[in-house]
Amino acid sequence: MRRKTGQGTCAIWAGEEHRMLGATQVPIVQSAAFGYHDMDEWLDVALGRKAGYIYTRNSNPTVEVFEEKVRSLENAEAATSAASGMGIISSTLFALLASGDRVVSVKDTYGGTTAIFNEFMPKFNIEAIQCDTSDDSQIDHEIKKGCRLLYLESPTNPMTKILDIEKFSQAAHEVGALVVVDNTVATPINQNPLALGADVVVHSATKFLGGHADALGGVACGSKELIARIYHYREIHGSVLDPMAAYLLLRGMKTLDLRIGRQNDNAMQVAQFLETHPAVEQVNYPGLVSHPCHDIACRQMRGFGGILSFMLKENSLDAVGKFISRLRFAHAAGNLGAVETIVAPPATSSHVECTREERSRLGIPEGLIRYSTGIENIEDLIDDLEFALKDLV
Repeated sequence: MRRKTGQGTCAIWAGEEHRMLGATQVPIVQSAAFGYHDMDEWLDVALGRKAGYIYTRNSNPTVEVFEEKVRSLENAEAATSAASGMGIISSTLFALLASGDRVVSVKDTYGGTTAIFNEFMPKFNIEAIQCDTSDDSQIDHEIKKGCRLLYLESPTNPMTKILDIEKFSQAAHEVGALVVVDNTVATPINQNPLALGADVVVHSATKFLGGHADALGGVACGSKELIARIYHYREIHGSVLDPMAAYLLLRGMKTLDLRIGRQNDNAMQVAQFLETHPAVEQVNYPGLVSHPCHDIACRQMRGFGGILSFMLKENSLDAVGKFISRLRFAHAAGNLGAVETIVAPPATSSHVECTREERSRLGIPEGLIRYSTGIENIEDLIDDLEFALKDLV
């Protein structure tokens, strides 16, 4: 009996067993439609009685390989994709919810997800409860009151808060609720929410999965029944992943295991450096013993990820601007998860959709900096940070 395939090998080979035209790399099938000479065969494919392709909004060979690769990494029954992370998150939520339903989540979800809860769900008579992320008793209480869906994000972006996925999944299942977990920040290399009890796991593939900041995409993994519902909503809603983007994401995923390993190591060393720096007030990284949920992170994660955040003692956007302008090896941009280090305050990135008052209520200070660690030499990153911080003491 052959051993279970490792995550690094899955990232390279999964989904590519049946090579198109003998190509060693997945071809970009850039076609809107697929033709048939035989009407009976066309009808069988159209009705799902036979495997095949009709129209790229429904399915596409290049996109299908990408979905299969992520499905394998998350050890799920099925997967489906969308044109962006928010495309798959919105498709998942609206496919699994209906008017009159109740959702329980936390206040620290990504800003776009928070906007769905606050702006769009009320229009469909869906109640969205957002609990204090650090208050387990409040989350438990709201789950026990009854809900159709529990939506979690762990680690959160940008505060890197950790939620006990196994505990809350069990509580949600006791009241008949589904559990959806955003695993973008952790990636399948560091964490597998389905193994911890979640029903659906979603990713913004734009981030760590692709890893090169050159393609948008989103993906959801779970049971065949749930993914079929999400697929159907996405199919009709039309947020389809482009074959070229799927190809770029596939190419990026070949090095996923290597990249995440390096980013885990770099982020840990950056966090340890910042924690002792006199210009830094606080560092948020689950790998640090000082992190309030370090023990939970150790239990449910294999690595602590490439994202950290920290607050300058001079808590202002002006200080953030001075710091960022002095960095040499970092893009100032509203993205994360790339091979290059990326820095940004939440005001221009993760929570740009929120007002300053809303960020304040979420516990996100204006002087916070999100630091997405790349794969550069750690000595250069530390030296860069030291230079940028030296006049802020």
